[in-house]
Amino acid sequence: MTSQEIRQKFLDYFKSKDHLIVPSAPIVLKDDPTLMFSNSGMTQFKDFFLGYKTPTAPRIADTQKCLRVSGKHNDLDDVGRDTYHHTMFEMLGNWSFGDYFKKDAIAFAWELLTEVYGIPKENLYVTIFEGDASENLERDQAAYDYWKAVISEDRIINGNKKDNFWEMGASGPCGPCSEIHVDLRTPEEKAKVSGLELVNNDHPQVVEVWNLVFMEFNRKADGSLEKLPAQHVDTGMGFERLCMALQGKSSNYDTDVFTPLIAKVEELSGKKYTGILEDEKDIAIRVVVDHIRAVSFAIADGQLPSNGGAGYVIRRILRRGISYSYRFLDMKEPFLYKLVAVLQEQMGAFFPELEKQGTLVTEVIKSEEESFLRTIETGLIRVDKLIQQTISEGKKVLPTEEVFELYDTYGFPDDLTRIIAEEKGLTIDEKGFEVALNEQKQRSKADSAQKVYDWVTLEEREENFVGYDQIEAETYITRYRKVENKDGEFYQVVLSNSPFYPEGGGQVGDKGVLENATESLEVLETKKENGLIISLINGLPKDASALFYAKVNATDRKNSQANHSVTHLLHEALRDVLGTHVEQKGSFVGPDYLRFDFSHFNKMTEEELALIEEKVNAKIKESIALQEFRNIPIQEAIDKGAMALFGEKYGDSVRMIQFGSSKELCGGTHVKNTSEIGHFKINSESSAAAGIRRIEAISGDKSEEYFKGLEKQITELSQLLKSKDVVRSIEKLIEENASLKAEVEAFKKEKAKGEIGDWKGAYEQKGDKLLLVKRTSLDSGSVKDIVFQLKKEIPTSITIILSDADGKPMITVGVSDDLAGIYQAGALIKDLAKEIQGGGGGNPGFATAGGKNLDGLENAYQKALNI
Repeated sequence: MTSQEIRQKFLDYFKSKDHLIVPSAPIVLKDDPTLMFSNSGMTQFKDFFLGYKTPTAPRIADTQKCLRVSGKHNDLDDVGRDTYHHTMFEMLGNWSFGDYFKKDAIAFAWELLTEVYGIPKENLYVTIFEGDASENLERDQAAYDYWKAVISEDRIINGNKKDNFWEMGASGPCGPCSEIHVDLRTPEEKAKVSGLELVNNDHPQVVEVWNLVFMEFNRKADGSLEKLPAQHVDTGMGFERLCMALQGKSSNYDTDVFTPLIAKVEELSGKKYTGILEDEKDIAIRVVVDHIRAVSFAIADGQLPSNGGAGYVIRRILRRGISYSYRFLDMKEPFLYKLVAVLQEQMGAFFPELEKQGTLVTEVIKSEEESFLRTIETGLIRVDKLIQQTISEGKKVLPTEEVFELYDTYGFPDDLTRIIAEEKGLTIDEKGFEVALNEQKQRSKADSAQKVYDWVTLEEREENFVGYDQIEAETYITRYRKVENKDGEFYQVVLSNSPFYPEGGGQVGDKGVLENATESLEVLETKKENGLIISLINGLPKDASALFYAKVNATDRKNSQANHSVTHLLHEALRDVLGTHVEQKGSFVGPDYLRFDFSHFNKMTEEELALIEEKVNAKIKESIALQEFRNIPIQEAIDKGAMALFGEKYGDSVRMIQFGSSKELCGGTHVKNTSEIGHFKINSESSAAAGIRRIEAISGDKSEEYFKGLEKQITELSQLLKSKDVVRSIEKLIEENASLKAEVEAFKKEKAKGEIGDWKGAYEQKGDKLLLVKRTSLDSGSVKDIVFQLKKEIPTSITIILSDADGKPMITVGVSDDLAGIYQAGALIKDLAKEIQGGGGGNPGFATAGGKNLDGLENAYQKALNI
């Protein structure tokens, strides 16, 4: 049974049991402040469990792309070193929202595994929650009774709270769970040791394949449990492990989920995969094929590698794969990007984002590989210098500070530093490195640490967002909770009528005030969490139950929504000018400026940028009225021509924003008419990543300020130039400057001619050769001319000139043609450049090097005299 067939059988089975089959949510979570990535199948259904949204159906099934690389669920360090841990994996799941519970969940699981998939019953074990006296939780007797109807009681194992009480996080929905484990060992191995003894003991062939979670409780921030208003089922079955069981393999990597990728790595690297756990080559291949899946899906869902947040996590995964392939597969050139096509062929039919975004994914990975390989090469030079310095000082341990700087600042893998050091008979200070690493982690945690208390609910009221229609509203605080972080103590509040737009869709959250006759509280930010619009205020009201007046900062809102509306016009204009391959890949919309990232593989020309500005401003001048479709079925919006972006999770009903021919699904705030935007001005166009261009621009008030600033500058220039014709005056200055530069160059050449005569007589006899080592303040161009003339006129000579022109160290080496086979100018310059902390190069007869350390010229001078 192929992996595609296994996935389809799961979905078909639950469809036959009246489950709605839904697509996987994006692996990247863009509007969830509590998570970067989907780390379990239930992530996209959190709001259903918490009661913030109504489920689209009482029974749902799907396969969810998951990523576990940070926080509580972090499998990154295990990947490659065993047979079943992964960064990216698929979680097959079936869900019941207040419908069936333990009895049906257990019956469905057993029937599917044993009758549909045909797993022998004697290979299965199940666990149930044994209870926990400290929390007043009883043994899950109901689950035990349902299980014993289908499996012998000696295969039902009591599990503790760690293994059999599932929790979403520190707080939130939770409940007892029942795991199903499969024993994949040979009959001979089973005869020696019972599977009962190996369940939950990290045995590679006795693994958990499915977890049935029975959501009954809500964990509060104070640690206490309360009953949920309804009982739910949340199950998760590891797709890769299921394939291992059904395909009779002893490793996930031996299934057809991974074998096509492994075959491609073998072809590209020339290394043979043997499946040996301890073999570094095989570990590297497992790391590569696992990581390429994680990175490809993340990029396809809109997360580009970067130096912060979720982007940093993706970059770290990719660099880990590059590092392993560099060290253990001898792959010194980019090659991971060539695996994307194989992944597309395997999974593109079920996950169309891989097909749609394939070119982008390939180019981004290739660019990241090229960049990190350059980092490694640069790091190797730094490590070599550090090793030489350590040896020269008679030490055996590389200095911790420099080793950590290589890792932390330059991104050079610490284990590569360790390997190179060991080859030279040196070590690194392991404890010191760990201390430095932990200190950095603690600093990072301290910066982001936040203690969040439980919600305090006031009078039950409906909670509505009214910010599309008004920026001021009478309101009540329905609930509040205290928040403590490094900046102090604050309070988050939920309002009955909130005009504050929560950060999302690239648009910043609203700020403003919450006030009444007795007090005024500043609203510092507004975010959305688990369906709730939460505003952060700088203190708790004296009377939290009083009536308040909520006011959005009107100027900021006006400018933000002008910038948001103009991104829609910009998107359309880019597609008109550059082509329909252009898709939005990210945005930032604030009151001061907008940033728009889009897929395009070439730098835009000045003509293209001018045409984009012209098209957008034409739409602004047309005074196009906003057409807002606030709550329409998503298919109707698509049929009307609305653009749906990959990487976004849309509900059954959506909001569509239309300005003439521009139609997009969007939850942000917008102008009522394009004329309110005022004017659009592009400030810059640059590369955001491989295949991604970035435009930064302004509109509205900021655009007006920009042109006023230009007007002021022109007035000041007119006054300085004493002319109203600024352009002609500047042209005249440029002409005069060119004439003066020509005079200066002529003067330099005359001065250089005078130097040549002095330098010719300064050569020292070194055996049968001549050496000139000279300090000067001549510029590099003059030095080059002189050196070329001297090495022609003075046979069997080496000329070394050390210049400090403009306060910058420069070394120039010339070797006469008759010595070029004995001495290499490039080799000489490389040695001398170390003294000025620089580098350079050239050919055998001529080479130059610049550096950072001006004082090092004296050391270079002394070293040159000894050549």
